Amino acid sequence: MKDHFTRLARYNQWANKQIYEAAALLDKEDYFADRRAYFKSMHGTLNHLLAVDKLWFGRFTGNLYALPSYDVILHDTFGELRTARIAFDEHIIDVIQAMEEADISAPFHWVMLNGAPFISTLDRCLTQIFNHQTHHRGQAHTLLSQLTGAAPPLDFFIRMNDDFIEEFEI
Repeated sequence: MKDHFTRLARYNQWANKQIYEAAALLDKEDYFADRRAYFKSMHGTLNHLLAVDKLWFGRFTGNLYALPSYDVILHDTFGELRTARIAFDEHIIDVIQAMEEADISAPFHWVMLNGAPFISTLDRCLTQIFNHQTHHRGQAHTLLSQLTGAAPPLDFFIRMNDDFIEEFEI
């Protein structure tokens, strides 16, 4: 199961890179404009993704991150946000690779933002995180499509097939 989540973390890193490369081509006005997306702008959407990743991975590592709100702006500029995203995607990979296989299917306890205790399994929490990433990256992809008429392909199979080819080349 650990290999599965490592693969998802590497896909996540790759897909985020594609989105950030495309977003870097937007002019500042388009990047920050309220486009009536759930987190208003491209900047708001990308900040939300990083904030929620910090929340969850803080729970996993014990380095808790107090999320002030789901629409928090962690970084005011695209450049700062991109640098933080790159570093955090590496952190995600490192945390998952450091996990013990048995722990991934074990019960996991945490406290919800409203203060309520919650329990599930670590694999379900990881699945939630990667699903959350895909969901909001899809929103960013839509914004890019609307603003530029094109957005980068993010198909999981494209990236995973590259891994497959690299793993099995003779």
